[in-house]
Amino acid sequence: MSDDAGALGWGATWRIARRDLNAGFRGLRLLFVCLFLGVATLAAIGSLTAAITQELAARGRTLLGGDIEIAMMQRQIAPADLAMLRRFGSVSETIRLRAMAHTLGPARSNAPPAVLTELKGVDRAYPLYGTLRLAKGRYAPLAPDRVVIGQALADRLAIGRGARLRYGQADFTVSGIIADEPDRVGEGFTLGPVAIVSLDGLARTGLIQPGSLYDSKYRLRTPAGTDAPGLRDRLEKAHAADGWSFKDHSRAAPGANRFFERMGQFLSLIGLAALVIAGIGVSNGVSSYLALKRGSIATLKVLGARSQDIARIYLLQIGAVAVLAIAIGLVAGALIPSAIVALLGDVLPVRPGFALHPLPLATSALYGLLIAYAFTLPPLARARTQPAAAIFRSGVDPRRGVDRRTLARVALAAAALVAVALGTAREPLFSAAVLGAVAGVLVLLLALGWGVARIAGRLPRPRRPLLRLALGNLHRPGAQTGALVVALGLALTLFVTLAAIQSSLSAEIARSVPKKAPNLFVLDVPVADAARFRSLVAKTAPGAALNVVPALRATIVAYGDQRVADLKQLPDGAWFLGRERGATYSDTLPQGSDLVAGRWWPKDYAGPPLVSLDAEAAKVLNIGVGDTLTVSVLGREIPARIASLRKINWDTMGFNYIMVFSPNTLATAPHSVTATITMDKARDGAVTRALLGAFPAASVIAVSDVIGQIGGILDQMAQAIVAAASIAILAGIAVLVGAIAASRQSRAYDSVILKTLGATRWQVLGTQALEYGLLAAILAAVALALGLTAAWFVIVQVFDFGWAPDWTQVLATLAGGALLTLGIGLAGSLPLMALRPARALRTL
Repeated sequence: MSDDAGALGWGATWRIARRDLNAGFRGLRLLFVCLFLGVATLAAIGSLTAAITQELAARGRTLLGGDIEIAMMQRQIAPADLAMLRRFGSVSETIRLRAMAHTLGPARSNAPPAVLTELKGVDRAYPLYGTLRLAKGRYAPLAPDRVVIGQALADRLAIGRGARLRYGQADFTVSGIIADEPDRVGEGFTLGPVAIVSLDGLARTGLIQPGSLYDSKYRLRTPAGTDAPGLRDRLEKAHAADGWSFKDHSRAAPGANRFFERMGQFLSLIGLAALVIAGIGVSNGVSSYLALKRGSIATLKVLGARSQDIARIYLLQIGAVAVLAIAIGLVAGALIPSAIVALLGDVLPVRPGFALHPLPLATSALYGLLIAYAFTLPPLARARTQPAAAIFRSGVDPRRGVDRRTLARVALAAAALVAVALGTAREPLFSAAVLGAVAGVLVLLLALGWGVARIAGRLPRPRRPLLRLALGNLHRPGAQTGALVVALGLALTLFVTLAAIQSSLSAEIARSVPKKAPNLFVLDVPVADAARFRSLVAKTAPGAALNVVPALRATIVAYGDQRVADLKQLPDGAWFLGRERGATYSDTLPQGSDLVAGRWWPKDYAGPPLVSLDAEAAKVLNIGVGDTLTVSVLGREIPARIASLRKINWDTMGFNYIMVFSPNTLATAPHSVTATITMDKARDGAVTRALLGAFPAASVIAVSDVIGQIGGILDQMAQAIVAAASIAILAGIAVLVGAIAASRQSRAYDSVILKTLGATRWQVLGTQALEYGLLAAILAAVALALGLTAAWFVIVQVFDFGWAPDWTQVLATLAGGALLTLGIGLAGSLPLMALRPARALRTL
């Protein structure tokens, strides 16, 4: 006879479930909290990522400054090519370079005499899309002697409207403070605040010289209905040999898009891991709840209730609470991004308004439902399949088995969870690795919990009563050792992971860089004045270490027999393809590089062009010594044979070029030289003033400014990781609370028996402290190994930074986490101390 025969209908079971749920919601609070935390985290991360990327896409034309952008370095477009572009629509030209802004007139207190800025020359058509807004007044095409400046530059120099600035050989009057530069995000990373002049004004400065480092950009506004991406593809193929770089409005800020998509994916995986961890808390919460309902379940079975009735009653209760938790989590997840946008202010590239993003919300809800279903089924199956007599004996003789049908359903839910995670991932292999690591950690901790219980059961019985009781609690019937090991292990592992990640990110700047970095970068020194430059530095800062290198720009247009323009997709890791990159020439191996293959050319080499390539770049392109690398320099293609491969030490903060050519290849091309100066920091000001006085077109960059910007970015990344991982820690603590709650009844029974036999409250509590202390001591080494491995993967493999954790901070965090989890465990035991033996024995 089928188990369904004679079963109650859904209506009757819902009436019973509703009345029973109204009588006591307490046991399902943990289920509610765990699901709420996990779903809210996932929904918030997904919604914020979607909001930013969609805003970038929606404002693509404004952020780019046109429908299509053509960019080149160290040169301007030929008149014939400019006329060709004008046939497709309106064209706006801008030129951007780094330049020092000098204040004229009386200097204000604490204001530096000169500041590195991003100087931008614009034509009268600028901007084609959007509006350049000023803090006061309206923007109009600038006269040759006028400049508008960013608020950051006004603050640095303590100036306002009407102030006088000098760039190169020209003086300008500040006619306004920029409130919003429409194409700011599309311009990419900058080292200084912005200042905008007209193209005629830029020409007055004399900063544009042969070999000067500057970017020329031509934005094209096409007629309505034009297929801009298609036109971009045609132009890119037609001018593949010219070294032009192309963008269209569909990917106006690819760098920002990639960063937020990858960061969003990484944080989403942390959130998913938190939800999986919370799933254990869900299981413990359901087990605890069903343990409280043990009498009701047994009574219903004695009265004739079928297993199907029991399953429906409690599945409806748990499902109602789960749906409520998921719904509230989705609401919180939808609202949190607006709060983050308001809180972060100008840190984000755009400020998206409030909007509902159905896909991340739906994905988060699906995750929550699958987690709730998968982790609810096993405890529910045990309650459903056990006979009434076995349920009454479960306090001293628990049954752990689960029927095959339940196992199959759990496996199906887990497979669906993985399928959704991989199907929505930008990088499925990376997502699979993270999920596999989380699953591996959980399996390892479960196995460790089983091993601890088995070993505790076989150890000789200690003579001291409290220690004997503590060991007995680890293996007695109803012991929650496995759940406690998972809870404590996860919490301690997450504490170690966060400490190692944060200290490594801090060490990336605070420790490694200052020890190796030069004091100053100097750009745009005319190559003819290199000797005078060296002499001035030697005179101003005797003993300073000076590294002077030629600076050019080159675009890789072919490698081996492969033309870059013919690639449908760039190889993974080929960030150096697609646009102009830095290049130099040298007759000796550059500082900060180690030769790993091939040989360096001899001095005074005069043969065919040779190039030394970064070993990692060669690996990505699958080329090596003897292969051909073709580059475009100022529109001229130059094929060069790869003579050697180098390992570049990027953390030296010096001039590191992936391409170094033999001098005879590029020495005759127009270029300038750049330099690094390493000296006593006290001489920075004197050297800067001397250089700017002798070389007005040069730009002097203090390394401390660069470090400050990079440090700010790393701090933001660390804060985002800590915020997301904190949810995982809360989930781990919830698992600990669930494990304590699941064993509450058996611990209450033990407590009253011990009190009846004469034990004091402190002795009972001491037993609990010894039990948790033993587990924490056992798990400390495991958590340290697991946490360091996870942190190393994030720092080295995900972010490609140096591995330099602060061991004192890591160990202190581990000790603090152990004390915290121990305190939580003991706090959960405190209510047991208030139980009166006579009353408790009548109810247990």
